Amino acid sequence: METQVNKIALVKPEQAAPVTTPVLLRETVEAPDRAKPAQTEVRPAPVITTEKSTGAPPPAKRNGKGRRSLVLLVAALLLGSAGSYFGYEWWTSGRFMVSTDDAYVGADFTTVSPRIAGYVTTVLAETNKPVRAGDALVTLDDSDERLAIAAAESQIALQTAAIGRIDRQIDAAKTAVTQAQAAIDSAQADLDLTAADLKRAQKLKQTEFASPQTLERATAAQEKAQASLDTAKAGLTSAEANVEVLQAQRVEAERALDQDRNTLDQKKLDLERTVIRAPFDGVIGNRAVQSGQYVSPGQRLLALVPLSKVYVDANYKETQLAGIRVGAPAEIGVDAYDDKPVTGTVESIAPASGAVFSLLPPDNATGNFTKVTQRVAVRIAVPANVAAESLLRPGMSVVVSIDSRAGGKKVASSE
Repeated sequence: METQVNKIALVKPEQAAPVTTPVLLRETVEAPDRAKPAQTEVRPAPVITTEKSTGAPPPAKRNGKGRRSLVLLVAALLLGSAGSYFGYEWWTSGRFMVSTDDAYVGADFTTVSPRIAGYVTTVLAETNKPVRAGDALVTLDDSDERLAIAAAESQIALQTAAIGRIDRQIDAAKTAVTQAQAAIDSAQADLDLTAADLKRAQKLKQTEFASPQTLERATAAQEKAQASLDTAKAGLTSAEANVEVLQAQRVEAERALDQDRNTLDQKKLDLERTVIRAPFDGVIGNRAVQSGQYVSPGQRLLALVPLSKVYVDANYKETQLAGIRVGAPAEIGVDAYDDKPVTGTVESIAPASGAVFSLLPPDNATGNFTKVTQRVAVRIAVPANVAAESLLRPGMSVVVSIDSRAGGKKVASSE
């Protein structure tokens, strides 16, 4: 007896044209050879066809899910790689960096002021323009200074002539001293002669060979000679005193001459100061002077900023100072130039917090107390080649990161 087994088979779309979707067919398969019973005819199942045909395969749902899985896998790999990279960076270097965004570019700029009063004649300085040390910035009217110089020179000439006159008087006084000395010598000789005559007259008077009149005349002559000697000595004293007076007058005249010369030097210096010059290389800023303006000593005219000598002051929290050392490298990120990081060096650490140097330092000895984390300024030196580019301007905001693994002295010994 022969048995039949129904088998379900898938028919591919291209095999069952024009059907585009798979259909189920019933197929008769004969069993192995056995006793063959009476055969029963089984008709094949009709093929179900659909009229819908677009000529293109339908969207594959399994392929869409695969693409999403692939995208998620790639994203996961990228995130994992990025996380691994940043994690490695943090573990090897990031955790040692001490950072703050409370940092600014600074420079020791100066305010240019006149040293004498006067009217401004010319303003040579242009705002935001670089200048070199010694360049003229502002000129003042110098007519008064030139007149003062001429007057000082005339006074010097007068004093010089006065000293010459005194010198001639001193020479004459010294001659008078010589004459007085000669008069003394002459008077002394007369005195000696009259003294000898008096002695002879006295001896003759004792022997009655001289009259009393002779003795009296000899005595008078001797007294007269003595008086002449005294007069000559007084004349010498007066002549010597006159020399000393004249010499003192000459010293006084020399002092006056020195003073006049100093006055002349001062007037010449004032003349030079009518031209206000740049004290160092820098860039002009904040100009506040115009031609024709009257200015006084110390008045602010303009600011001069040395862009080649800029630095960075980073205000770190006191809890961050333990990892900061002098000489440690510091990475400076400038907000204005994101693509140009700068590597500086820790130059110094402030001796006190900013609150101590404020106009009104806090006094926590009275009243309620609220602890506030203090900040200490850390000076970062900018490399000379970077500063020479003049890209860093005082007041710019920067972000500073200091490597706590490097450097020399700790903050406690950074004097």
